[in-house]
Amino acid sequence: MPDVSLLAVVLGTVAAFVIGFVYYGVVGAPAGAASLPRPAWQVPVVELVRNLVLAAVVVGVAAAADVASAGGGLLLGLVLWIGFPLVLWTGAMFHEGVPLRTALTHGGDWLLKLLAIGLIAGLLG
Repeated sequence: MPDVSLLAVVLGTVAAFVIGFVYYGVVGAPAGAASLPRPAWQVPVVELVRNLVLAAVVVGVAAAADVASAGGGLLLGLVLWIGFPLVLWTGAMFHEGVPLRTALTHGGDWLLKLLAIGLIAGLLG
């Protein structure tokens, strides 16, 4: 089992959380996005947990792949984005009729998060 940098996981979690907050604050939610009523405290808690899982997985993959540079981390983030969010969002557009704007908006958020966590993992891993 590879050594996983706890610092990279924590910094990746915080970076992804902040990126999502700023990104959607600037870009906004896609038109027609469903807004389910929920207590205000739930959104940041759920997003923090989701970003923690994402950061732990990316940092773990980086450690297992022996990624130890900024370029390697960025490449890992890009490859993970192509392999997962890009494939999932194009499938959602094709099979479920998800609007292009929705896919682009969420895909952009995922790209930035994966690049940031990959960079952190590459530098601190």
